[in-house]
Amino acid sequence: MAVYNLTAVLHKEEELYVADCPELGTVSQGRTVEEAIGNLKEATELFIEEFPDQVPESLAERPLVTTFEARSA
Repeated sequence: MAVYNLTAVLHKEEELYVADCPELGTVSQGRTVEEAIGNLKEATELFIEEFPDQVPESLAERPLVTTFEARSA
């Protein structure tokens, strides 16, 4: 069994948190951050099980996730 260390990017849409895994393109949602991440984990594990050939051999080219500040005039 392989173990993957993946990224979860979250944003809020109205009442729900949307969680996205940019490495594999899986997306899920939940009412809390924890629920959204749990649902994303489940969706991603199902994706890996169903489409193992679409999982890159090396996830070394993971996206860099950071934040920055922008100001209005």
